[in-house]
Amino acid sequence: MTHTAKRPADSYSPLYFLASLGAGGLEVTFFMYLMFWVPHPDRPVPTFEDIAAAFATGGLPMQAAIVVAALGIAALTILNVKSLIWNFTALAAFRKTERYTALRASNAETTLLAAPLASAMTINAMFIVGLVFVPGLWGVIEYLFPLALVAFLALGIWALRTIGDFLGRVLSQGGVFDVTAHNSFAQLLPAFALAMIAVGLSAPAAMSESTLTVGIALVLSSFFGIAAMLYTVIAAITAFSSMLQHGTARESGPTLMVIVPIMTVLGIMALRQDHGLHTAFDAQGTDGETMVFLARLLTVQILFVLLGLTVLLRQGYFTDFVFGTQTSPGSYALVCPGVALSVMLHFFVNKGLVAAGVIAEFGPAYWGLTAIALALQVAMIALVLRLNRQHFGKTSQAAAVPAE
Repeated sequence: MTHTAKRPADSYSPLYFLASLGAGGLEVTFFMYLMFWVPHPDRPVPTFEDIAAAFATGGLPMQAAIVVAALGIAALTILNVKSLIWNFTALAAFRKTERYTALRASNAETTLLAAPLASAMTINAMFIVGLVFVPGLWGVIEYLFPLALVAFLALGIWALRTIGDFLGRVLSQGGVFDVTAHNSFAQLLPAFALAMIAVGLSAPAAMSESTLTVGIALVLSSFFGIAAMLYTVIAAITAFSSMLQHGTARESGPTLMVIVPIMTVLGIMALRQDHGLHTAFDAQGTDGETMVFLARLLTVQILFVLLGLTVLLRQGYFTDFVFGTQTSPGSYALVCPGVALSVMLHFFVNKGLVAAGVIAEFGPAYWGLTAIALALQVAMIALVLRLNRQHFGKTSQAAAVPAE
């Protein structure tokens, strides 16, 4: 490939929204410190007041964890929002080009779903910022839930319209969808977007004390969650068939692990819904059932990570696109599985094993398993910094290769 731009990111692809998504996801990994290590007995999530009390009364390890979490959340929020703004600006310019017209007529039209996906992640991230840094937020939280529902529903309508444009085109006309280029899980991006919107809509179900708000959140999140599941199954089956015939598209190899973040997001949605059903409608599952549920999700994730890594290593993807001189905006899809697996491990350890009494909280087994989640977090931070230098650096030897 020849050098056609000052930096790879100047050859724009909507997949660059995944850079914003990755930063937002990493913010959540730092929130896990506060979620599971800071006591918050009166609320489902820790707030500024809980964090301040834990810092004032806790020992040095607790204080260090809080400082690291706060700094991580602040830094990654800035990176998340900065990247999102850059992407919308670049997308506006991209829409005026012939490349955009060509994209809308190809399989890659679904990459446009990266925009509502990243936007939903940013709303979730800003909610975390409010909990951590804004005193007294919980006192007005019930007024914010309807606004959050409206915001996520608007993103859901945007996503459904974009999906409708794509499916309407390819299903109403013959021969416009290139099946030979369907040899990856790139077409699962719409499902990921729907799942992220679903988990956002489920948040009020877990935190609101209003039966009406909980009920609306349960219904809306169920709609988008089920839509994400159906799209995932259909797109994955048809894509796997194409991969068996044509092999996996090299630039889209990282999408083989997109199942991992989808499972984490839908898993959190299910936990939030269960909490809402318990608090508002007196329906409750057992801790053992939650543990097994999370173990099943984690099993699926590990299997797809193994599958993805097997293919990527065979194809030399990391050698060329991560540590080499070639670039592809699809490389940012590598961040999502690591982040999602880290978050899922925190939930499995705390909401699964500890809650069910299998291991002791803060014991050797606890920290042994948590260390895996922390190692994944550190690795994904390093990966984001590496990819940002590759794609947004001033000097580059190769232009970005868009993933179909």
